Amino acid sequence: MGWSLRLPTFDLRPAFALAVLAGAIACARIEAPPGGPPDTAPPRVLATLPESLAVLPGFDGEVEFRFGEVVSEGSTPNDGRGTGDLERLILLSPDSQVPHVAWRRTRITVRPRSGWRPNTVYRVELLPGLLDLRRNRSDSGRVVTFTTGAPLPTAELSGRVGDWTTGRAAARALVEAVLLPDSLPYRAVADSTGRFRIAPLPAGDYLLLGVVDPNNDRRRQPREIWDSVRVATGDSAPAHVWAFPRDSAGPRIQGVAPRDSVTATVTFTQYLDPAQRLDPAAVRVLLLPDSTPVPVITLLPRAVHDSVHAPQPAADSVAADSLVADSLPPAVRDSAPRTPRRVAPAPERPGPPAAAAAPPDGFTRPALQKELVLRVGRPFEEQRSYVVQVAGVRNANGVAADVTGGLAVPVRPKPAPADTAAKPDSLPAPARPGSTPR
Repeated sequence: MGWSLRLPTFDLRPAFALAVLAGAIACARIEAPPGGPPDTAPPRVLATLPESLAVLPGFDGEVEFRFGEVVSEGSTPNDGRGTGDLERLILLSPDSQVPHVAWRRTRITVRPRSGWRPNTVYRVELLPGLLDLRRNRSDSGRVVTFTTGAPLPTAELSGRVGDWTTGRAAARALVEAVLLPDSLPYRAVADSTGRFRIAPLPAGDYLLLGVVDPNNDRRRQPREIWDSVRVATGDSAPAHVWAFPRDSAGPRIQGVAPRDSVTATVTFTQYLDPAQRLDPAAVRVLLLPDSTPVPVITLLPRAVHDSVHAPQPAADSVAADSLVADSLPPAVRDSAPRTPRRVAPAPERPGPPAAAAAPPDGFTRPALQKELVLRVGRPFEEQRSYVVQVAGVRNANGVAADVTGGLAVPVRPKPAPADTAAKPDSLPAPARPGSTPR
């Protein structure tokens, strides 16, 4: 007698359909109903942890910025090199290292890589520029100030940073306020007009540095231009910092080019000290090949030279002679003959327009220059070479050097000859038909 085992059969199609439906529901993206208004609101900080102006002895947690939506992590990783998209938006002071910055969907957390120090005032700033998932960009930031045992700070520093090479405000400049004598650096970023305000800070004396930061890495690099001033938190006047290049070596002559028959432009490799006025005795011009000396009148910045040596109207000749004499170096001024002239008083001139007035806070400074204009006592000879020597010329940070450069004078172009051909109007009129020529 044979045995057979018969198993029950099941219809798996309904179960398979249910599994597919459940997977589809699980993978579906939850979005706003179609046809609604687009979300254009930037991400906004709802809360911080800890709250600002908290005193937390022994604090060992993380500073959190909490948002009402998921924010973007960025496309560049935050791995401690300071180049991550979120790392560039966080300033942790006082600390010279790049902090540990982490993305937690609706939160951004910050902590120093070497831990929180006791009895220290900390300042954690989230800069503008954070994006949400719809690429909406925040135009404001948030600052959290707390202490790990030190008294709460109440002081502030404010001012502006300028770029002295251009004479204009330095937008988005890096500002470092170094507390003395502890050398604790508190950092901030200036706005688009170069203005900054750092508050609250511990009271005391600070070395305030302004850095033009073209790569926006929030770190002072060796080739970036900067300057510093010493200030105290009790000073009421805003601090003005003008950044410029620093060089431990003195300037050199890059080239000398003739302007006209008695002047030449001397170009240097560095920005020069704008307050320096070189005496003609410090300048030598030698005609080659015999090294014949050429008398030197002045070596001045272009604007000063053009003002001193510009031709003056007859009515202003006395005032012009006095201005020129006062602007020349002593050796030239004392040897120049002066002849008094009797002239009629000059008419009253209108004052400068309101648009030319200085800014209300006095934040203005002429730009640095790399050029001086040389004026000699006799015309340069064509197709001849000269040597120009200047003793003790200083760069913008006060380093002096003796420099030498060469000048080659080309043949000056001759004026175009006048057209002597008879003009059409000067030719005799053609004879009329039937008329008798005269």
